[in-house]
Amino acid sequence: MWESVAASVVGLTAAVAPSAPTPTASPAPVVNFAPVLTSTPFGALPGQRVTHTVTISGTGALTAARVTFTTTADLDDVTAQADPGGCTTSPRTVVCDLGDLTLGATPGAPRVTISGRVRPGAPPGAVVRNRVTVTSVESATTGAQVASNAYLFPGPTHPPSDPPQESPVAGPGVSPSTGSTRTPAVVAVVVAGAAVVGTLLLARRRRRREPPTHQE
Repeated sequence: MWESVAASVVGLTAAVAPSAPTPTASPAPVVNFAPVLTSTPFGALPGQRVTHTVTISGTGALTAARVTFTTTADLDDVTAQADPGGCTTSPRTVVCDLGDLTLGATPGAPRVTISGRVRPGAPPGAVVRNRVTVTSVESATTGAQVASNAYLFPGPTHPPSDPPQESPVAGPGVSPSTGSTRTPAVVAVVVAGAAVVGTLLLARRRRRREPPTHQE
């Protein structure tokens, strides 16, 4: 009997006892950041040294942050420095792992500095596109952040010269070096005519000087 009464009391106590609240997951902290890319000098020509600077501004925490810089112009003697972190370089790609970042907690923003000389030989009018992508564990939900700039290599500054004129094709009676041969022919005719006239005048003068002959 006492066992049944004890069981009833335990069941009643469990029914009126308040249930423990179910723990709820805390919301993920908000991360708001953006990369900024500056290139100095902007529009660097082949053979000229250029410096690309990447800064990350904003608030929040980034886990395993990575900065990837790409360019369409080959760079020689590439150097890269990350604060904080380290970088690996190639003529067109630089990857820097910055680790875990807390943005807005310190006065200075994370920074990556990339320097190199634009490789000579690029054709005039080629497009130079510089692009920065920042990824982290949080970017799986927020998406990667991108910054970029672009310009064209200038073309020749002097105007194109006129095409050379073709020499006239020699035709009948035309000499390629001296032009027409008709003028010497006309001169020859004039000279021949003058010689004939001179002969006639000389003959007339002789006739006038000869004494008349008497007939028997």
